[in-house]
Amino acid sequence: MPFDRNLKTVGSRSSWTEIWHLWTVIVPRRSINGQFVVGKVWRRHDGRDWIYKKFTEFDGEEAA
Repeated sequence: MPFDRNLKTVGSRSSWTEIWHLWTVIVPRRSINGQFVVGKVWRRHDGRDWIYKKFTEFDGEEAA
């Protein structure tokens, strides 16, 4: 019987785990001026843990 590599095995990653999405993060500490630290990151789940990447905003006019 030939081995089918296309078969999904138990514990295989779901398709949503391969998608990066933008996530707003609020760090529970205060900045120098007393406000909470807030930022945006790219976030993806690898089936076990969350992976985060730095999100850098850019101006569309500068990219052109």
